[in-house]
Amino acid sequence: MLHFPSWSKVLPLVLLAGSLSAGNGKPTNAIPVHARTFAFEYTATVKDLPAQAKAADLWIPVPHSDKSQDIKDLTISSPYPYELLEAAHGNKVLHLRVLNPAPAPFSVTMKFNATRREHKNPVLMPEAGAKKEKEATDPDMQRWLQADQLVPLDDKIRLWAQEVVAKAGAKTDLEKAQAIYNHVVSTVKYDKTGQGWGRGDIYYACDARRGNCTDFHAVFIGYCRAVGIPARFSIGFPLPTERGEGEVKGYHCWAEFYTKATGWVPVDASEAAKDPARRNYFFGAHDENRVEFTRGRDLTLAPRQQGQTLNYFIYPYAEVDGKPFASVDKQFRYHDVVQAKK
Repeated sequence: MLHFPSWSKVLPLVLLAGSLSAGNGKPTNAIPVHARTFAFEYTATVKDLPAQAKAADLWIPVPHSDKSQDIKDLTISSPYPYELLEAAHGNKVLHLRVLNPAPAPFSVTMKFNATRREHKNPVLMPEAGAKKEKEATDPDMQRWLQADQLVPLDDKIRLWAQEVVAKAGAKTDLEKAQAIYNHVVSTVKYDKTGQGWGRGDIYYACDARRGNCTDFHAVFIGYCRAVGIPARFSIGFPLPTERGEGEVKGYHCWAEFYTKATGWVPVDASEAAKDPARRNYFFGAHDENRVEFTRGRDLTLAPRQQGQTLNYFIYPYAEVDGKPFASVDKQFRYHDVVQAKK
């Protein structure tokens, strides 16, 4: 078992975009960049294994560091050997295989410290002291123009997307993305009742006009791609706005789109629908109350699973003797790390 740093480790909650002074003792126009530092614990428990099983495989998504988040002090507690592997789109995967597994349940726990920074597009949200940095080219750019299994780019979807941008009189890619975002936020309701929601099925969302974050962003991403705008999907976990500790009950997902004029632009259509006062904010920004685990849909893991590609990958996935195995419990907890008083 690997050691996990103390939950009370002191790290700042607020970072500054630039130094407080310019080196001559005079304050600069540096502005606060909202950030959040927290410890996170992800536990997967495999249970009810068949008595005659020959092999059990378990995959768990592993968060990555990027320009919006720092992942540190990653520790894994597992009763069996495991490996950490790279998968498609820069995703990271924990995998373990157990031969002739005992029927008794076993758990794998992953812990890490994260600092998540507010992500604002510098073109759409220019601020004093903020610099537009040249972004590295996404090697999967062409993938973000293609269909997903539940987000086809057929004639009907292309027609609906064109109708939205035409009604808005949108000409540039940015104007088209804005029109699509406004359409989704205005016409889709955040509602997790009934059946069909949560799969990111664009036809379900367009018909029912309701769903969760996956459904909102299926429409946004699908319509963007249908008019030639690259758009990509990310999934992770939300944290309550209030600092503290507790259990996270489920995932959250969001999107980004790309134009030559802006680079990648963060979007969170479902949060905008839930909080109309922040509708403008979530076209161009992601707040710091989240942590990203994986990117993309229709995913192949590492090593490749024998079952079908995964619609998205945020919860643990298991196979027994090469077939999907659903008897896996999961629990997610967080603990904010507060700044020590001087």
